[in-house]
Amino acid sequence: MFPPHHTPHPPVSDAILGFVDSKGGEGERKEEPGLGVPTMSEGDSIGESVHGKPSVVYRFFSRLGQIYQSWLDKSTPYTAVRWIVTLGLSFIYMIRVYLLQGWYIVTYALGIYHLNLFIAFLSPKVDPSLMEDSDDGPSLPTRQNEEFRPFIRRLPEFKFWHSATKGILVAMACTFFEAFNVPVFWPILVMYFIMLFCITMKRQIKHMIKYRYIPFTHGKRKYKGKEDVGKTFAS
Repeated sequence: MFPPHHTPHPPVSDAILGFVDSKGGEGERKEEPGLGVPTMSEGDSIGESVHGKPSVVYRFFSRLGQIYQSWLDKSTPYTAVRWIVTLGLSFIYMIRVYLLQGWYIVTYALGIYHLNLFIAFLSPKVDPSLMEDSDDGPSLPTRQNEEFRPFIRRLPEFKFWHSATKGILVAMACTFFEAFNVPVFWPILVMYFIMLFCITMKRQIKHMIKYRYIPFTHGKRKYKGKEDVGKTFAS
C-alpha cells in the first residue's frame, strides 16, 4: 500500500522510452513530457540515422549512383565509341588470359553470357509464335505493302552494350583471384562453345525465316505527293 496522497512514480523504462497516446498515428515519434527522448518508429528506413537524416554511407552510394547514371546518359548517343571501348576491353581481357594461361572456365562463362545477350538482341520483344492465334497487341509486318512497324527488340542496344561491358569487367576482376582458376582442358571448352553457338544461331535463323522478320529496322518508307501543276491566279 502506498502512503496517503502519494502517487507512484512511472517505471524507469516508460520514463526513458516514452509512450504513444491513443490519438497518435502509426509510425510517429512521441516524446515523454519533460524528457525530450524520442522513440524510434517502425516506419524509419534503414538508411536513416536516429535524427532522421540519411547516413553517410547511404548518401555516398546514392551520390555515386547518380554520377554513374549521369555518365551513362551522356554516353547514350555515342554508339560507335561505346562499342569500340567494349571491344578494346575484350582484347585486353583475352591478352591477359593468354599470358596467365588460366581462368578458361571464366572465359567460357563470359562467352555463354555474351551469346545469350546476343540472342536476346536479335529476338523480337513479342514472340510471334505466341501471337499466331491472337490478334491482340502489335505484330511484325509480313508483307511489303503492310503498315510500317519498327522492330522492337527484347534487349535494346544500350542494355546489350551495358550488360556486355559489365560482364567483361567482372570476368577481368575474377582473374585476380586464384579461386576462379579451375583446371580444365580448354580445347574441349572451345569446341563445345563453337557447337553451342552454331546450334543456337541455326535455331534463331530458322525462327526468323519462319515468321519472316529481320532484326533490323531500315527506316520508314517515304511517299511523295503529287506535284501541284495548277496555276495561281491573282485576284
